[in-house]
Amino acid sequence: MKHILAPLALTLIAAPALAQDKMTVMLDWFINPDHGPIILAEERGYFADAGLEVKIVTPSDPNAPPRMVAAGRVDLAVSYQPELHLAQREGLDLRRVGTLVETPLTCLVVRADGPVQELSDLAGRKVGFAVAGVQEMLLDAMLSNSGVAPSEVEQINIGWSISPALMSGQVDGVIGAFRNFELNQMALEGHEGRCFYPEAQGVPAYDELIYIADAKRMDRALIARFLQATERAAADIVNDPAGSAESFFASDAELRNALNTRAWDDTWPRFATRPAAVDQGRYDRFEAFLLSSGAVTASIPATDLVVDVTAEVAK
Repeated sequence: MKHILAPLALTLIAAPALAQDKMTVMLDWFINPDHGPIILAEERGYFADAGLEVKIVTPSDPNAPPRMVAAGRVDLAVSYQPELHLAQREGLDLRRVGTLVETPLTCLVVRADGPVQELSDLAGRKVGFAVAGVQEMLLDAMLSNSGVAPSEVEQINIGWSISPALMSGQVDGVIGAFRNFELNQMALEGHEGRCFYPEAQGVPAYDELIYIADAKRMDRALIARFLQATERAAADIVNDPAGSAESFFASDAELRNALNTRAWDDTWPRFATRPAAVDQGRYDRFEAFLLSSGAVTASIPATDLVVDVTAEVAK
């Protein structure tokens, strides 16, 4: 696969002998090791085996994927569990239909040699975020858990520029940095980072990366086949992480670099090996957290947030 990584321009097309069903999947970010099972499923022909021709697109705006899938522009989007909870309240009737990374990756990163040694040191300082709403909510919860009023911290939308904004001193911390990516990026640039974990600061554990679909438009059978293909790929990764890494990096020369090599080793143990399976209790617990923290005024039941499409198709 030799492609230029450009928004809405990366297409992974199998070469099937028979006509296949087409679907479009929007990632949450540019292609990186977080998307290993998707890329591997294409490279090893698992999508083709499932009768699928998959087009993968990357967003020009990190806030775009939920809106794109809700508008019917894409069949699936990679998003974040916390974002799903908030999107429902913004009128986007979306469902989690699969899990890609089943542990939190997000953390609040500061420079290890900087003035912030504890979260309470952020009072009166600046923190950058990339995804509006969801990351601000996580930051507010972490600050409150540490005795800092969110109003004491200036929050700045830094878009894609997560590590550079921190390393240049534009902000004193960044929320939304991934512990498998930005920390490695900083280390390669000669800056040691310190990570404050949301799940250690009063936020319940959650699925970091999930597949979302529009509740009314989704083709459950099509999505089930997509998930079965990525499940095969995830099994390959767990059984042979080194060989799977080689397949991932061989898919595009631009992926083979020091940062992605480090990130792969920190990422592959976190992939969901049963992507269709869902823990409804995890979604109910996050709803209870949102309610108790004052972020929302009423709870949404897990049954209105998640679906196991493979179980429904099997009926």
